[in-house]
Amino acid sequence: MQDENEKTPWYFRTSFIIIAFCSVGPLALPMVWWRPQTSLVWKICITILTLVLSYYLYQATMESLRTLREYYKLLG
Repeated sequence: MQDENEKTPWYFRTSFIIIAFCSVGPLALPMVWWRPQTSLVWKICITILTLVLSYYLYQATMESLRTLREYYKLLG
């Protein structure tokens, strides 16, 4: 396992990809698809999960903005 980890470039390591997902979200998907050690099934699952999560987070953000806009109308 250690030899395999040393041969893997730093940008294909699992820890770096997880940090990238936490930092830039769906923009890290190309790193998953270019990583040769990940199987096609995992790549598809990670992509679908990321897209669904991104959609729900977008919807939550839009709802929060609508609520804030209503509160500002009440104040002004």
